[in-house]
Amino acid sequence: MTTTTPTAVPPTAPPPAAAAVATATSSFAIDVPAALLRRARAGEGRALEQLYRWFERPVFNLALRICHDREVAADVLQDTMLKVIGRIGDFRGDSPFWGWLRQIAVNEALMRLRRGRRLEAESDIDDHAIAGDVPPPSAAADAAALQRAMAELPEITRSVLWLYHAEGFTHDEIGALMARTPSFSKSQVARGTRRLRELLESPRTAPTRTTGTAP
Repeated sequence: MTTTTPTAVPPTAPPPAAAAVATATSSFAIDVPAALLRRARAGEGRALEQLYRWFERPVFNLALRICHDREVAADVLQDTMLKVIGRIGDFRGDSPFWGWLRQIAVNEALMRLRRGRRLEAESDIDDHAIAGDVPPPSAAADAAALQRAMAELPEITRSVLWLYHAEGFTHDEIGALMARTPSFSKSQVARGTRRLRELLESPRTAPTRTTGTAP
């Protein structure tokens, strides 16, 4: 039987915030062969190392988008993979392995926000969903501009947008992850998308200021 080689993780820099524009396939969606999982569950070092290499970048990227701090993202990566190694024997195979691992990574990243009390502080807004879907920012927006705009969003809003658009979580799932309601997730997506559009459509060059003549 021929084993299909898993989709390779792109060896590029962290993906741009263009994920906020349209739903994309999760970078975690790697088809891990059952034989490799069996070896990893048995504690084989090479198998565990292979899993680390495949999922290192997706975990780091997700943590970076949620926490917006490279050092924190590196800590999330380390803690996530340590928990994966310690709990891999609990994985039953009822769902894709990548989804199980991603759940651990999301929980670790959100826990970092909670430790800084940023999640609670920024989530104290109206839980009611904003009626209607907000059109996403123009697909013509370049990646650098999207990255800059995403960086200006509150952390909780940026986290919800990333989980919803890039990772494909539902509003129900996001609400549960953040101990809030699905309406909270919907309102964050609507508010965040609207703010992204405003940032992307604003002039990129600041107006020239007239100053007095130097003495």
